[in-house]
Amino acid sequence: MRVLSLFKKSSIPSSSGPGPFGRFQLHERIASGGMADIWLATDGNGKSYALRRLLADLQGDATARKRFLQGCEALEKCQGHECVIGYLEHGKIEGQHYLAMEYVEGANLKVLYTRHDPVLLENVAQIIIDVASALEHIHECGYMHLDVKPENVLVSRNAAVRVVDFDLAQPITEKPRKVTKNPGTPAYMAPEQLSGQPIDQRVDVFAFGVAAYELLTNQKPFPGETSTEILRAQTDRSDFILPRQLNPDVPIGLERAILKCIEREPDKRYLYLSVLVRDLKAALYV
Repeated sequence: MRVLSLFKKSSIPSSSGPGPFGRFQLHERIASGGMADIWLATDGNGKSYALRRLLADLQGDATARKRFLQGCEALEKCQGHECVIGYLEHGKIEGQHYLAMEYVEGANLKVLYTRHDPVLLENVAQIIIDVASALEHIHECGYMHLDVKPENVLVSRNAAVRVVDFDLAQPITEKPRKVTKNPGTPAYMAPEQLSGQPIDQRVDVFAFGVAAYELLTNQKPFPGETSTEILRAQTDRSDFILPRQLNPDVPIGLERAILKCIEREPDKRYLYLSVLVRDLKAALYV
């Protein structure tokens, strides 16, 4: 288990107050999502953790429970890389499903680029490489993340990266396959994913490319308000703007790598993240 760091606190109001939760003490709710709340928690030794707890009204929802538990198991199996959020344990306390994990002081990438944070501006090259390296590790562990986006990348004050939220992660199969209900964020979904076709780990490569493009240009490569509009932009590309047209400081090699990630046809994208990481390091002289 790695030495734990600290998650950034927030002022999100809590529906249930702080207090004991099994062997943990809950101090403050620091994040809230559609499936779970995340609490600042400590154990009996005073060590700090981020404790993710399935929302009370979803505890009886079999689908939500299954997704939550699958995410916990995927995270546990994808340990061993410094850029993947650290796992402690998961289980059930007082009838509530929970996940205890590393507690990081920082913010997600969406927050950082929205406010033009110096942490991102001064470290964007290394952050992009670290995210790709984390995805490489996740794929090597046999999983595709399926929800790669800036909101799911935490960056600490010293620019340490952590990929989070494995709720949608699925095992990699030998051949592309259809996924039920196809959850995720349309802006980062590959064309085959948006159109309901069989998918494989190359959808993570596409999502990474979209996120990298966004970080470097402050806009998405395929704009749209709906899945249909986004898919049309991905397919047509008549209005597509190259990253260097929006940000001339983007190295040519980095632009080439991003464009390869967001190719419309999966076979034209990177199959192995190790090759992407190599190209990124070469382009960014890291």
